[in-house]
Amino acid sequence: MLGAFAAPPTVGGQSPSRVPRIGYLVLSPLADPPSAERAAFLDGLRELGYVVGQNLVIEYRSAAWNRELLPDLAAELVARKLDVIVAAPGTVDAARTATKTIPIVFLSFIDPVEEGLVVSLARPGGNITGPGWSTGDLAGKRLELLKEAIPKLSHVAVLWTPTDQAAQRQWQVTQSAAQRLRVTLRSLEVRDPSDVPKAFAAMTQKRPEALVTFASPLTSAYRPFIVEFAMKQRLPTMFALKSDVEAGGLVSYAPSITDTFRLGARYVDRILKGANPGDLPIQGPTRYELVMNLKTAKAVGLTIPKTLLLQADQVIE
Repeated sequence: MLGAFAAPPTVGGQSPSRVPRIGYLVLSPLADPPSAERAAFLDGLRELGYVVGQNLVIEYRSAAWNRELLPDLAAELVARKLDVIVAAPGTVDAARTATKTIPIVFLSFIDPVEEGLVVSLARPGGNITGPGWSTGDLAGKRLELLKEAIPKLSHVAVLWTPTDQAAQRQWQVTQSAAQRLRVTLRSLEVRDPSDVPKAFAAMTQKRPEALVTFASPLTSAYRPFIVEFAMKQRLPTMFALKSDVEAGGLVSYAPSITDTFRLGARYVDRILKGANPGDLPIQGPTRYELVMNLKTAKAVGLTIPKTLLLQADQVIE
């Protein structure tokens, strides 16, 4: 397990005068003030004694939701000969393609073994490590929670990107849960942006009783449109991330993303002090969050049972 460390007067075997430099590759636009996730990462660094601009430099590269830019942005960071590259969700493939030598810390909601990023959780090998977890096993729990919110639920649309390996696992688990819960699923695959309006049209033509969205770079990029569509259609939604519910989704259930980003700072610290990323175990989540948006529930005409509300870690009103 990665522990907390004091601020280093030197980093690894480097000269005391040399300030370590890390890259931060992100798919979403860079917000100011930072998003909750990036703020958690920066807080984690501060807790370890790092002060950006004094004993640490961070070079940011944002694709602003344009995935086609990621390979070039990752190559730019590699050319800067940084000490570590931090890969935010949706960017790790570009980072690992760009370098096999610079340490990469991924901050993501994927199973790194399933995705082929590392050899094992205990000993990743190579130049990649970080906090990781599988979303697949949570997919069944999410459908159960949606059924608890809507006891008479029988028809659910699933919006997902099948090219994501993690999504295939989620789909299989969701199918198994649906059989057990006697819920009929309708698969709506979105492989590229042109598929999103087609999925909306399909739901307009044949309206489901609820919508489940699997997290992927594409569905994250189109989250505002998905939320807007669901609100107009008065369609209850289950998302994978807390930020989705903060943006207007109905319910989410997942490990704490802010905890994941904060933990990522510890990996960066260990590597800057000389640790080999291939020797740093992948650490899984310790806290899960059930988040509900009562404002959205009211807008879609849904009364969430009190028994479910009592389970919530956060209720947005």
